[in-house]
Amino acid sequence: MFLCYITDRRGFEGTETRQRLALLKRITLAAHAGVDYIQLREKDLVPRALEQLAHAALRAVRGNSETTRLIINGRADIALAAGADGVHLPAGELAPSEIRTLWMRCSTRCPIIGVSAHSPADIRYANACGANFAVLAPVFEKAPTYAEGIGVDALRAASNGGASADNAEATPESHFPVLALGGVTVANARNCLDAGAAGVAGIRLFQQGDVAETVRQLREL
Repeated sequence: MFLCYITDRRGFEGTETRQRLALLKRITLAAHAGVDYIQLREKDLVPRALEQLAHAALRAVRGNSETTRLIINGRADIALAAGADGVHLPAGELAPSEIRTLWMRCSTRCPIIGVSAHSPADIRYANACGANFAVLAPVFEKAPTYAEGIGVDALRAASNGGASADNAEATPESHFPVLALGGVTVANARNCLDAGAAGVAGIRLFQQGDVAETVRQLREL
């Protein structure tokens, strides 16, 4: 079961400095608790500030886990500059195969590439283009509007949308790894797994409350 913490420093109170410190503390706790991926998703930051934060986030991850991987949302260049493990591609970005080719021209480390998806067709595309996994959203609801999500049936259809044996981060199951996002909680995560999801992703899920206890309960599923 893959667990992905998606960051949002604006969810913390205080000044910009306090928000960044709180975020780095949360990243530290999440890595120590054993989440698989931490997606640094601070889209409003200018490139230099995002790179500085990425360096600090990577130190927090490396100092607290041998298995947690840091990926940067939307910026492969910053992921490379900071030494992160990969990149998450929002809808409309270059294909994962193109990003992987560009990455390997600059590094000997093979990147982890996640892709945002909103339908089974998006999942098939991500699989065909060589992504390591996809994050399907919104399953239960879309924050902060709390609009109704696409539902578990759509997740089930997407999770059975194809197989890829070449993905470095693939699950033991035969299908392409799909992570459920959007209103996922400890209480409804079981429904996602039963629908075929390889794991769950979230902001509030990991950024609020006791992250170690959250991870423990999810692992027990």
